[in-house]
Amino acid sequence: MVVGELTESADLLIIGGGPGGYVAAIRAAQLGRQVTLVEKDEIGGVCLNVGCIPSKAIITVADELYRIQHAASRGITAKNVELSIPQVQSFKQQTVEHLTQGIRNLLKTHGVTVKKAEAQFIDPGHVRVVSDYETEKIAFKQAILATGSRNRFLPEIPRNNEVIMDSTAILGFDRIWNHLVVIGGGYIGLELGTAFRKFGSRVTVLEATSSLLPRMDPHLLRILTKRLKELDITWYLNTQVTQVEVHGKEAKLTLSRDQGSLMADGVLISVGRQPNTDNLNLEAAKIKPNHTGLIPVDERLRTQNPHIAAIGDIVQGPMLAHKASYQGKIAAESLSGLPSAADAVAVPAVIFTDPEIAVTGIGVSDAHKAGYKTVVGRFPFTASGRALTLENSLGEATVIADESTGLLLGLEIVGAEASTVIAEGTLALEMGATLEDLALTIHAHPTIPESLVEAAEQALGRPIHIAPAQRLGRRDRL
Repeated sequence: MVVGELTESADLLIIGGGPGGYVAAIRAAQLGRQVTLVEKDEIGGVCLNVGCIPSKAIITVADELYRIQHAASRGITAKNVELSIPQVQSFKQQTVEHLTQGIRNLLKTHGVTVKKAEAQFIDPGHVRVVSDYETEKIAFKQAILATGSRNRFLPEIPRNNEVIMDSTAILGFDRIWNHLVVIGGGYIGLELGTAFRKFGSRVTVLEATSSLLPRMDPHLLRILTKRLKELDITWYLNTQVTQVEVHGKEAKLTLSRDQGSLMADGVLISVGRQPNTDNLNLEAAKIKPNHTGLIPVDERLRTQNPHIAAIGDIVQGPMLAHKASYQGKIAAESLSGLPSAADAVAVPAVIFTDPEIAVTGIGVSDAHKAGYKTVVGRFPFTASGRALTLENSLGEATVIADESTGLLLGLEIVGAEASTVIAEGTLALEMGATLEDLALTIHAHPTIPESLVEAAEQALGRPIHIAPAQRLGRRDRL
């Protein structure tokens, strides 16, 4: 209940408590700023509460269940293996609560004032903050916008959490669907679709474009689709859903181009995300987003209003939690007078499918557009001792470099532990490493990261554990 309008002041106001906002708050507090953080839902934002963390907890359980059920070749025969959905949900929630409570404690330790409320600009120096209990008018000297993004919906599809779900609702599953239809062949849809296939659902993916994971390098997609076929996941490309009829606990999906219809007892809508900028009243703050809702910023992450910065999913670039956290530090420092600017050489991206996919830097096509003549080295995981001991040899590591200097331009990994190994590749790019630097760095054996050394040596024309590119019958110097 609203009990009146109060007036407060904030040195630095941060709107949004996700991985961008809370990091900005902590960094600003370290710099001596008096920080007020406003978050309308839960600290940690989408990522910690209904995104990155809970989804990876569920994917981990699905992977473990699948490996146990298919461990006979490794000498393990498990009988009466059962999935306890309540225990999965408990594990997921305990993981989330452990992390979010840790962040709340850190904010408290740093003296950050946290308000659970929704903020909207009144003018360039004031916001109205509305909670369940009161309305406040807060004056601020500077502000950081970190409001994140939300699931995008299709207007022609009804929303029914028992049958039709978004990526938030599906994480609270209480049953395994007989047939789960995933609308959208992007990374979220494929991650969750693969997990529920391992739980036992029949899974069909519907993608409106001509490719799964649009904009992904074809050679990475080739390996992934091979695995999707092994898992018996079905997908249709250039396919749209024109109508959905819900009958009890089932849905009938009518497909485009006379492709007929599908019946499903579970439908996941995963067609992208949109920035949360439409309810901030940005016009009052003298800020104008572009036609997609993104806020233009300079290299110091300042908006058209120089006293206000914006970070994360509401600015140009990939909608990734680690990008938001990086930018949160930069924005806090920039607004606090430090000469900080967002100048990362590379932002890694990871897809937790089976196998995992991780990329950093630029691929061959973008390198050519930038004027580089490239050399490419690839190392298949079928030649990796560690991948074989994991019985997970589907994959490869790729390094892309400038042919004349050997400067690393990008790395692409599909396979076991890709999400971990890509960190080394990103560091190499940030340090301006060359193929020689990577090839001459001693890596522990047997490990997956050794594949980067092998790929670099192949690009240099001196591979040890695979045949030279010429003998493999392919042209890796592009």
